[in-house]
Amino acid sequence: MSKFADIQVDPAIVKRAARGDARAHEIIYRAFAAPVYSLCLRFTRVPAQAEDLVQETFIEIMRSIAKFRGEAALGSWIRRIAVSKALMHLRSAWTARGQSLADDWHETTAGNVSSHGVPSEPDVALDLDSALANLPETSRAVVWLHDVEGFTHKEIAALMGKTESFSKSQLSRAYQRLRPLLTVAEDDLGGENAALRGC
Repeated sequence: MSKFADIQVDPAIVKRAARGDARAHEIIYRAFAAPVYSLCLRFTRVPAQAEDLVQETFIEIMRSIAKFRGEAALGSWIRRIAVSKALMHLRSAWTARGQSLADDWHETTAGNVSSHGVPSEPDVALDLDSALANLPETSRAVVWLHDVEGFTHKEIAALMGKTESFSKSQLSRAYQRLRPLLTVAEDDLGGENAALRGC
């Protein structure tokens, strides 16, 4: 689960922020800036773009916090705004490249892992960030939302303006893409363990 759920902010601070208190805004920003940046960086993979998205996210948070009713945790509300901003950014990138959100998987067809630019060295393959970076943007976003942020397929579908089956198929394809990396890593670790047992 993401770090958003672990962050607690005094409800009095939220009320002050809703009234426009600059100090309360700063407290909320300091509490959530790191996880918002981390989430945005996972989507964009470009630090400068992630920083821009953090700014956009907090502008939206401060503009809308008076409407926050506290029915969900503040962290969940902020996380949803950050995800929305990140997905809007990706949509604009897809549009600029003439791609469709419908499915960018055709860019990475089945075949030899190294032919897709995925590092074959086990020590690199073990790096989850490196593995996720080799997924198409849509699939990477779905994996992150589902497996890390804990969104359901129904919620992901709503965020992306697609169907639940779209979300499920993107996740399945991403797992297929990641599986060779995990297999390489497990084989390598198995060999090391066998060598250690022989000592």
